[in-house]
Amino acid sequence: MLDMWGKSLAPLAAVGREHVDPKDKRFAAPEWDHPAFDLMRQGYAVMSKHMMGAVEAMDDKDPVQKAKMAFAVRTIVEAMSPANSPFTNPLALNKMVETNGVSLMSGISHLITDMQRGQLTHTDPDAFEVGRNIAITPGKVIKETPLYQLIQYSPATPDVLAVPLVIFPPWINRYYILDLNPEKSFIRWAVEQGVTVFVVSWKSADASMKDVIWDDYILHGQIDAIDSVCALLDVPTVHTIGYCVAGTTLAATLALLEARGQADKVKSATFFTAQIDFAEAGELLTFIDDTHFAMIDSLVKDGYLDGRYMALTFNMLRGRDLIWSYVANNYLLGNDYPAFDLLHWNGDTTNLPAKWHRSYLTDLYRDNRLTKPGSLSVDGVPIDLRTVKTPCYIQAGRDDHIAPVESVWKIMEHLSGPMKFVLAGSGHIAGVVNPPSSGKYQYWLGDNGAATLADFIAGAVETKGSWWPNWIDWLRAQDGATVPAGGARVPGQGALSVIEDAPGRYAKTR
Repeated sequence: MLDMWGKSLAPLAAVGREHVDPKDKRFAAPEWDHPAFDLMRQGYAVMSKHMMGAVEAMDDKDPVQKAKMAFAVRTIVEAMSPANSPFTNPLALNKMVETNGVSLMSGISHLITDMQRGQLTHTDPDAFEVGRNIAITPGKVIKETPLYQLIQYSPATPDVLAVPLVIFPPWINRYYILDLNPEKSFIRWAVEQGVTVFVVSWKSADASMKDVIWDDYILHGQIDAIDSVCALLDVPTVHTIGYCVAGTTLAATLALLEARGQADKVKSATFFTAQIDFAEAGELLTFIDDTHFAMIDSLVKDGYLDGRYMALTFNMLRGRDLIWSYVANNYLLGNDYPAFDLLHWNGDTTNLPAKWHRSYLTDLYRDNRLTKPGSLSVDGVPIDLRTVKTPCYIQAGRDDHIAPVESVWKIMEHLSGPMKFVLAGSGHIAGVVNPPSSGKYQYWLGDNGAATLADFIAGAVETKGSWWPNWIDWLRAQDGATVPAGGARVPGQGALSVIEDAPGRYAKTR
């Protein structure tokens, strides 16, 4: 019957094939070339272009409202794809026939499991275990507070840079994105370059953190960790890295230290895909309105927000890749889950202190107060980013959908010290986690005094491969002095004793 329909529809299907994007992976399989299914994908392509084009044509709309409407329409369009239905996806239909329905039963089982978890499964849940085959760079937890654990990594070279490095990962994710496995680990690589590395592993929020606010992550988080490392190693200063939202607070930390006359505590600051000016923060601004705030408030339990909500939010920004492709693969085709460490990390959610998260969205994303001198305070001290003179290395991802490069660039417009901007290939994760051994992607360097991002890009020079070696050269240029890798440079050999092996219980608590 299907073959008969195919012969009848073939001439019609051949007419409008130019509407289909040949790069759309959803319809790339040869099964979609059957005239009946070809017509379905063509009709969907025409509908998609019409709906999205209608939004683009709304010139009278406020840009923010237009962006929200575009996101909503795109979300609906992606959900309506014929690839998402078992009755209109030829791959799913063929597999049901080939397996006598076993694939459908397997898919239903996957769906039921995910409904019970309240979260879409992206990877084999048994393939990875923190501390067993991911987050395994040798190190020890040497300090624990109600907000974070401090991990010190064992030296791998006879001598190390005298100035240690303290890494602040985002508290909305687990820190081990920087330590997925030995091949991808930025932490291991930095240790092998002769850097004494410390990492903050934030606690996933629970009821005990219901009153945690902005001041806590700066005073009792970042500054406390910096002071602890300085005291442990008897050094006056540290290098720092702030990734994503931790980079936002790192900028405020630097401003607070400047106001206190303690700026020398930080020798340099590196920002991984971080934002301090949210005027061009991309599609996440879609979720910044009273309707979404009310929804967030309704989801709060015991003073914290379930991390699965944030995971869904980020997945929705790339719904075609991170939601619907897995609906087709897991539910319609009933395929086994792949073993992919990055996707394991992506699904390993952390809870957020509700009071601080709400303030973060309103004060920073909605009202952009961090860019307004004196609008925000920490410990009663007004924050003014213009006072920050710390040397900064600013990395952005060309295809970043969470911290758009246009938004990251704005750091260059607010701080006052020497700054180096590096534009990396790929996005929010792969643009950062790109070890030299992989030989992937590229990065661009240009005029750090450029007036605009467009001017920077126009004169930028591309280099193939990872930007990590460029960063370590920059770090050494800030202070190249070295010391023997003994004494307190070895975890547990200084004033802070070993609490447990890395990655520590905060990274494992669910």
